[in-house]
Formats: sequence, structure tokens, C-alpha cells
Amino acid sequence: MEGDPPRTARTGRPRLGSLLVTYDDASQQRLVAEQGQRPGRTAFQRDRARVLHSGALRRLAGKTQVVEPGGPGIAVPRTRLTHSLECAQVGRELGATLGCDADLVDAACLAHDLGHPPFGHNGETALDEVAQRCGGFEGNAQSLRVLTRLEVKVVGAGLNLTRAALDAATKYPWPRRQGSSKFGVYDDDLPVFAWLRDGVEGEQRCLESQVMDWADDVAYSVHDLEDGIVTGLVDLAALRRPEEQAALAEIAAIHYSAATAQELEQVLVAMLADPWWPAEHDGTARSAATLKELTSTLIGRFCAAAETSTRAAHGDGPLRRYGADLVVPEQARRECALLKAVTARYVMARAGVDSAQEREREVVTGLVAVLAERAPEALEPAYAEAWREAGDDRGRLRVVIDQVASLTDRAAAGLHAAHLAG
Repeated sequence: MEGDPPRTARTGRPRLGSLLVTYDDASQQRLVAEQGQRPGRTAFQRDRARVLHSGALRRLAGKTQVVEPGGPGIAVPRTRLTHSLECAQVGRELGATLGCDADLVDAACLAHDLGHPPFGHNGETALDEVAQRCGGFEGNAQSLRVLTRLEVKVVGAGLNLTRAALDAATKYPWPRRQGSSKFGVYDDDLPVFAWLRDGVEGEQRCLESQVMDWADDVAYSVHDLEDGIVTGLVDLAALRRPEEQAALAEIAAIHYSAATAQELEQVLVAMLADPWWPAEHDGTARSAATLKELTSTLIGRFCAAAETSTRAAHGDGPLRRYGADLVVPEQARRECALLKAVTARYVMARAGVDSAQEREREVVTGLVAVLAERAPEALEPAYAEAWREAGDDRGRLRVVIDQVASLTDRAAAGLHAAHLAG
């Protein structure tokens, strides 16, 4: 924006030149120029509205977050949709405190999970296995494909979002590489990826993307814990047992943090000693209020830590694009990792999950096989059209993967059953 571009804390030099630290014309450019837009709205307000009104976002209501829709307990657990809405609320407010455009961050948060398939990460793993011949599958790379191809507002450009919005929604700005399962673009989508990353050096992420990523971590670590408590899968009393604390610290050290299990166990003990951490949850109004106080406190704690540390590193002016990096203190990251470990131990590894996940993988892999065999007639019209236009077997398999990834949990199970019956 106005004034000198922000400077890095370590070098004191502007990062990447002034064009990539402001919301200039290039950042607001779209793949396809549009005319006749209603006046009075910013480019990023339009981006947010396009994602919010998309069918891809609505379908997330039927996709598993951690506890499957209709899962254990009488409470209604979060889905990918409710998670995305909560991520957007957290990211919007945190981004605004730093000087980011709130609508831009909101759009990125709403968009970040659009590519996730049915059955959560279990479905993602199954799709990756059957998609090896066309470059594999990754939910974040699929999100970019949804935004730029599959969710059509402008033919040939998907939702036709701005360059800044697509960049902000890109969590992993690199193609698939050896030894890593996380990536943000398939080979077929490299041209649009090059366009949205124009002028960016290497694999740097813009500040809005970093805010989205931390908001995602905060939202799902805190709210998945809340769902686990409400559904009775997480026993608050068990968290205070030394043997359980050691087990949780070990899980966090293996999967979610570079800290040692001993270091993490100390963090967990201290966190549980805070007065806002409930000792039990019995479903009464008082315990419900106490649990909500816990979630509010944790979210506020994690966001305030990031805001304070980022301001200490980059100053008080408006921060955006490539003018600053989000700074999250190690303490906050360790606490967040421990919350993820709680969900991993008591929710994702609960009794019966393995057999249920095996059935889910059978549904996903079976659907890909039968749709590939019966294509294009078995495909929905838009996918059938894309299948006919594909130049080779690799491209045709990618189209089948696209359709299966778009399905809700229930739709995938129903379609699989229908084809087996047929």
C-alpha cells in the first residue's frame, strides 16, 4: 500500500521488491478479464463470494473432518464445511490485525479444503494409491484444480479468482517431489501455477497463506478436541494420568512436533494446570459453557501469540503479501501439537476405526476402477466431457479421480453400492 514496503527483521531490506508487498494491479488480476462487475465491491470481496457460493464448498458439509457425519455420540460433529467456516473466522480476524485484507484471507481459508475427497485423509490416501499413473493425489493440489478448473464460473478459468487469492490458498507451493507426500500442484496444472506465482522467488509463501495455514491448525486442533470431548471419545480425567500424558507427548513428538517427548510432556502438564482447563464434561449447561470457554481461550491464546511475535519481528505497519512472515512461537506450536495428539489417540485411533477405514478405502478404490471401466457413460456430464477431451489414458484417469474426489461420503458409498448392484 502507501509508503515504503515492509522490511525483513534480519536484513532490513525490502522483500522481493515493492510489487509483491502490496495489493497492486497484478495481485488483483484474474486469469480471464471480466467486464460488467457490480461497482462498489473490491476484487477480494468478489473472490470470497465466489468461494462461499460454490458447490464445492457446499459439498464439504457431507465430508468427514475427524468424526464422520452421523458418527458416535448424540452431538453433531464438525464436517469439512464447518471446519472451513471456523478456519475462515479465525484467519480473517488474525489477518486483519496484521494488516492483511480480511476478505482475501477469508477466501483462502474457505478454499483451503475444497479438494479434499470423501472419508477425510483416509480417502486421500486411497486416491493417492490409485492415482499413481497420473501423478498421485493430494488434497491441496486438488483444491487448486477445483479453483482453477472444476468449479466453473468462467469457462477455462474455474472460479477465476485473483492471483493473490489463488496464491493465498496455496499451502504447499511446489509440485510433487521425492520423499514428500505434501504438494500443491499436479503437473497438468503447472501453467496456472506459474501464472499465480509470477514474480515469487522459490517456495516462499505469502503472509496470507501463512495466516490461513496457522488458522487451519488452530481451528482443527481446538475444535476437533471439542468434538472429541462432546461425543465422549475424549475423557478429560484421563488427560491427567501420567501414563496418558507420556503417551500423548510421544504421539505429538512423532507426528506433530520437532520437540522431544519429554519437552512436550512438560508443556502438557503446564497447560492442564491452567485454571481454564476443565476437569470434566457431563453435558450440563455449566460444563458446556466451561468447554466453550476452553475453546475460546485456546484460539485467543494461539492467535495472540502469533500476532505479538509477528509484530515484534516486523513492526506496527500493515503487513501483507511478501512483506513479512508469520511468526508463531514454539510454545504455541507445541501446545497445538499436543491438542492434535489428543484427537489422534482418542478419536482417530478409537476401537472400530481400522475396519471402517478399510471399507472406506474399498469404496474409493472400487469407484475409481468401475468408473474408469465404464467411462464416459458412467461419469457425470461435465466429467464425461472432460474425459472425451483428455489426450491420453493418464488424462482420462485424472478425470475419474476428479469425479470421485468431488463426492460426499454418502454419495461415494451410494454410488459404489449402485455400481456393484449393476
